Amino acid sequence: MTKTAAGQEVLSTRALNRATLARQLLLRRARRPALDATEHLLGLQAQNPKPPYHALAARLADFDPDELSGLLERREVVRLPAMRSTIHLMSVEDALVLRPFSQPALDRELKMFRKGLDGVDLDRVVALAAERCTGAGMPLKVLGEELAQEWPDADRLALKIAARVLLPLVQTTPRGLWGQGGQVALATLRSWVGRDMAAVAEPDVDALVRRYLAAFGPASVKDMQTWAGVTRLRPAFERLRGELRTFRDPSGVELFDLPDAPRPGPDVPAPPRFLPEYDNVLLSHADRTRVVPPEFRGRTWQGNSAYCVFLVDGFLRGIWRVEEGTMVVEPFTPLSRAERDAVEAEAARVLEPAAPGGGVRIAQA
Repeated sequence: MTKTAAGQEVLSTRALNRATLARQLLLRRARRPALDATEHLLGLQAQNPKPPYHALAARLADFDPDELSGLLERREVVRLPAMRSTIHLMSVEDALVLRPFSQPALDRELKMFRKGLDGVDLDRVVALAAERCTGAGMPLKVLGEELAQEWPDADRLALKIAARVLLPLVQTTPRGLWGQGGQVALATLRSWVGRDMAAVAEPDVDALVRRYLAAFGPASVKDMQTWAGVTRLRPAFERLRGELRTFRDPSGVELFDLPDAPRPGPDVPAPPRFLPEYDNVLLSHADRTRVVPPEFRGRTWQGNSAYCVFLVDGFLRGIWRVEEGTMVVEPFTPLSRAERDAVEAEAARVLEPAAPGGGVRIAQA
C-alpha cells in the first residue's frame, strides 16, 4: 500500500477501476429490481431508447427488458433532461430531485442559443409549452412550429431548447419502450405523473454527494461536477469530510469515499461487459483513465455520435454493434484466446434479447 507524506492512501488506477465497477454493478451482476438499480445508479443515460436496456442487461442477473418497459408504461420512471443537460431515465422520485439539481447545466445549454432568442419572452415560452405539453404529449416538431408562430423571427431550434431547459418536460411513451418506436413527444412532468417539482424542497446536495459516491466513488469534487454538469460542489464535500474517507489518485488528486463502500482489490477478476453508447461509467469522472485507457480516448466517437463499447479486464477494449441479427465486436487490440472466448460468451448473452438466435462475429484488431 502506497501512502502520501500526509498518510493518505494512494489508490492505483486498477484499484479505482475495481471500486468503480463494484459500485456500478459491473463486477458481478446484481439480483435486484430494475427500479432499485436505476435509483442506485442515479439514472441511466437515455438519449436513445435502447441504452437503458443495455445498461441494465450488463448489470442485472436475469434482466427482462419488459420489466423496464413496464415501469415506463406505469410512469414509475421517466426520460427527461437532467445531468449534463442530457436525457436520462430515472425514477419519478429522482426526477423531482435531480432535475432541479441539474438546472445550472441546463441553463448553460440555453446560453448557447441566446442569439436565436432575441425578443423572445421566455416566461411566455414556458407558459405556452406548459399549456400544450399535456396528455399523451406534444410532438417536438409540432411544439417548435407552434412556438415559431408566436415568434416567427426567432430560431426554431432555440425555441425548443428554451422549452426543454426552462420546463421539466418528459419524453412520453411509446418512445422508450422495448421493441417499440415512436417520435419524440413531450409532456410536463406534472401532467405526466401528477407530481410537481415546486412542491418538493430544495435538493439535498449533501445527500446527493453520498449517493454519487455510492455509485461512482472513490471520486473527487471535480468528478462529481463532471457527472452533474454542476459546479461549486466543494462546500458540500467539506461539510461531509468528517464522515468520509479520503484517498489520493496516482496524480495526487484528493478522492472522497463512503467509509464502508466496497473497494475490491486491484486483482479481483472483472468479466467482459457490453455497454451502450454514453454509458455513465464512461462519462461521470473528470479523469476517465479508471475505465478508459488514454490510448483509446476518442475512439468511441464519430462526429457527435458515440459507439456502444465493451470492457475486458474492467477497461475499455473496443466497440460493438448489431447488424442484421449479428453482433459485430471490434476490439482495439488483439484478444487472447481466453479473452476472446469470454467476450464471445458475454456477447451471445447480450444479443439474445435483441436478436434471438443471432450470431457473434469478432473482427480482427
